[in-house]
Amino acid sequence: MIPLLLLAAAAAPAFQDIAALDRAVVAFTGKPQGAEGGPRGGIDARLKLQRCDMVALSWRTEAHDAVVVSCTGPDWRLFVPVNRPAGAPAAVAAPVRALPVAKAEPVIRRGDPVTIEAASGGFAITREGVAAGDAAPGARFAVRVDGAAQPVQAVAVSSGRAVLPGWD
Repeated sequence: MIPLLLLAAAAAPAFQDIAALDRAVVAFTGKPQGAEGGPRGGIDARLKLQRCDMVALSWRTEAHDAVVVSCTGPDWRLFVPVNRPAGAPAAVAAPVRALPVAKAEPVIRRGDPVTIEAASGGFAITREGVAAGDAAPGARFAVRVDGAAQPVQAVAVSSGRAVLPGWD
């Protein structure tokens, strides 16, 4: 009897049932695949998603242009495009206009001593270096650090102070 249970456990799919996701999206939209308001097509059956006990479905935007299929444990998310009904207004992006850019004055100049900081939660580390170029607040620049073969990239914050990119 034990070998049969082991065989049954081994036969259970290790991945999410993609056909079940397709059926869920069709039920969510209320329209069949390919129809107006329904999914454009099925989810790629080659996807190997980790199995999810509770899948959530929602509209991507108010335009109902895609269904978001997501799982929080394990963490994954899919976007399933929806056929837009004829005459439905398309989501329109605001036109992009070039605005005049005022050049900010550098707060760090080439040769200035710079303290680079990286901090998060309960820790902060700093390192001293020398600026290899000028930088305005928020601009990236290179810092020469003793013992490093290559300069370190940093983001200017204020005079003599910078942070590593990606750190606040």
